[in-house]
Amino acid sequence: MSRLCSSFEKDFGYSAETILFGSAEAFLEAFEADSFDLVFMDIYMEGMDGVAAALEMRRLDIGCLLIFLTSSTEFMPDAFSCHAFEYVTKPFSKERIFDVLSDAVKVLPQEQKYIELAADRKIVRVFLDDIISAVSNAHYIELTLTDKEKLRCRMTMLEFIEKTGSDTRFIPVNKGITVNAEYILEFKSGCCIMESGARFPVRVRDRVNVEQMAADYHFQKIRSRQRHRKEE
Repeated sequence: MSRLCSSFEKDFGYSAETILFGSAEAFLEAFEADSFDLVFMDIYMEGMDGVAAALEMRRLDIGCLLIFLTSSTEFMPDAFSCHAFEYVTKPFSKERIFDVLSDAVKVLPQEQKYIELAADRKIVRVFLDDIISAVSNAHYIELTLTDKEKLRCRMTMLEFIEKTGSDTRFIPVNKGITVNAEYILEFKSGCCIMESGARFPVRVRDRVNVEQMAADYHFQKIRSRQRHRKEE
């Protein structure tokens, strides 16, 4: 699990710290409210079992994402009474864990995520929150950032999208033009108008689909916030 978490962080550009505990007792001794964003909890352990440990954890922190790991499904009702985010049965695959982590980060603060880019003969880290748009130009991508800085990187648009982990906030509005849904002001007169005032043409045949993608992103964002408010 530790290796898979580290691999996920590296592959998708998340900066995270993974801490291992050998028992539920050791975990609870170190646990404090707001000390962890996500906890993988085994159920069958020597001493205190995972469900009992999770109930004690929830007494201190209701917002931490909890994912149970177990070889049996018999504890599933107990697990979800602990407000579990997911229930993963063993043996599990890399793909299964990566899917769970991808779902988890969608409801965690997105400013944690960054990508590494080669620009101006150096490697720079750029938070996805700071990218307003990406525009292809020959063999390069020009990124416009929230501080009005522009980065020119030798890569294709497909490579850029892959680096973001196919983050749903990045919407292709035309060939070679991708924008961050967070900064879309409106769609008007065949253009996607950004909060900065920048205007990008939207392909006529894709207009309805592009507007729907932007609406879906904001709907899912609102749902995630509402879910966390209910848990709190």
